[in-house]
Amino acid sequence: MVKYNLTCGCGKIFESWFSDSKEFDRLHKRKLINCVFCNSTSIKKSIMAPNISSKVKKNYKININIKNKKKKLLEFRKFVEKNFKYVGDRFSEEARSIHYDKKNSKGIYGKATPKETAELIDEGIEISTIPWIDKSEN
Repeated sequence: MVKYNLTCGCGKIFESWFSDSKEFDRLHKRKLINCVFCNSTSIKKSIMAPNISSKVKKNYKININIKNKKKKLLEFRKFVEKNFKYVGDRFSEEARSIHYDKKNSKGIYGKATPKETAELIDEGIEISTIPWIDKSEN
């Protein structure tokens, strides 16, 4: 099946399906294709771009997008490692100490369980969870 945009002498454009391009030519020659607006047989095929779906192109775009996001996350990780103090599994205790004791401290980063994270948020301590992308991932 092939779909064509058809243009009538009256200036209207419409589309129609044919089993193949030869069928259009055969029907057009016999004046069996009529305008849906004015019933005229003065019909011409318009140039039409095919609508071909390509999983390869879509997957390529998705992969490029993922690669760009991974690159940004890796840049963010490098920034955090350079500008903040790593406290490892002691993150919850250090965050509380900074918050309650009003310590002037360089920003920190580390690990916390989902339960510890929820508790910190409930206490009004501002924290953020970020995806920590492995440096070896490209």
